[in-house]
Amino acid sequence: MKIAMIGAGSIVFTKTLLNDMLATPALQGATYTLMSPTEPKLRRMETFAHRMVQENGLEAVIEATTDRETAVRDADYVVCMVQVGGLDAFRVDYEIPLKYGIDQCIGDTMGPGGVLRGLRSMPVLTGLVRDMERLSKPGAILLNYTNPMAACCYALGRVSNVPYIGLCHGVQTTLDLISGYVDLPKEEIDYLCAGINHMGWFLKLERNGVDLYPLFKERCELPEYYVNEKVRIEVMRHFGYFMTESTGHLSEYVPWFRSSQRAMDLYCDEPGFGGESGAYYKWSAAVAQKYADTDPLQFETPVLQPRSVEYCSYILEAHATGRPFRLQGNVRNDGYIDNLPAGCCVEVPVYVDREGLHPLRVGKLPPQCAALNQSNVTVQALAVEAGLNGDPELAMQAIAMDPLTSACCTLAEIRKMTGEMLAAQADWLPQFSGKRLRPTPTIHVPANVERAEVPLDPALAIGKRFTTLITQGTAQG
Repeated sequence: MKIAMIGAGSIVFTKTLLNDMLATPALQGATYTLMSPTEPKLRRMETFAHRMVQENGLEAVIEATTDRETAVRDADYVVCMVQVGGLDAFRVDYEIPLKYGIDQCIGDTMGPGGVLRGLRSMPVLTGLVRDMERLSKPGAILLNYTNPMAACCYALGRVSNVPYIGLCHGVQTTLDLISGYVDLPKEEIDYLCAGINHMGWFLKLERNGVDLYPLFKERCELPEYYVNEKVRIEVMRHFGYFMTESTGHLSEYVPWFRSSQRAMDLYCDEPGFGGESGAYYKWSAAVAQKYADTDPLQFETPVLQPRSVEYCSYILEAHATGRPFRLQGNVRNDGYIDNLPAGCCVEVPVYVDREGLHPLRVGKLPPQCAALNQSNVTVQALAVEAGLNGDPELAMQAIAMDPLTSACCTLAEIRKMTGEMLAAQADWLPQFSGKRLRPTPTIHVPANVERAEVPLDPALAIGKRFTTLITQGTAQG
């Protein structure tokens, strides 16, 4: 068995996933090919991986390469966790929108930052599946961790038939939170969750057939519980269901919590990922600075740890052994959710066995839940078109349709901001090479300008006449 790990310079994800797979008996003897274009990061991860194998007495082969084709050749599984542009691009994702009044907490899924991250990722993902089509074993599965998850998987479903699944830990960690709120082990909670990535809805919460939602909602109204997840609880108050992403994340996907200082002070005042401005970028920058001249892996133990909540190793185990495993996965919407667009990326229950990936049909979401999902899917669809075709106009239009951006900026401001971001990130956007946004004419209207004599729209004409009649005090009827 060969497992290729693309973007293996990512210390946190690579170490976690590698630990999980090495700790899985069914995967013993596998070859792990680590791939990253950044040589120093790759080599320190390779060294640490060798230590993990040797010090735990494992049967595994560790390889490392900067060449993607070499990595995926004859692979059974490909795990993708790339961050194109790294911290330099992330800084642009956060700082330029902030100049225009768009305050992002995380900036990796929606908003200007999420759209640009998607545009950077799509050429890499497209190239990866093309390589897999040519070089990997027939039926090789792509396990994607690259964000923005929904937009990236939407693009994958457009360009290739390579089996893929997008993986996120939002459902698992939210279930931990729910478990704590209702004082029950999560293993005893029967749930159904569906929607889109970072905006999946817990449609059912039960224990032995008893609805847990009344108890959960009651606990959420207590101040000591509410303070933990103000935005998520506020959305549940008004839309009826709890969602899979934290306050910091969710506050960016809707227009109500970050579009004014008043709203920020009310709902996004917790530190860090509880809503703080630029929390993810600042954390990433602090970590990079801390370890600028040292190897952070020297502080990590190579001793195998218990498997994490990440789905990756469990999927590979189920596929290798035939023992079914259920998870929440991001897949192309081929009839799984009726009231979201066909072909978009949805997050639904998925079973895995020796025959592959088996998403479950959910049917229709509650209409209000589908509507909120659709507000994000619309942005994703435009971003995918922009990313696959290198169309800067579609990139601007995707950002213009973003719920938070549209609540903060005019169209002219969004066009100017998008142009700045595309220019600042040109090195990571090859599909936009040589292309520019159309400029918006700047027209100054003098205070005393007279209107041109042109035929009025009938509705405007009626309105003008009615206003005149009211002014004269002779309105009829």
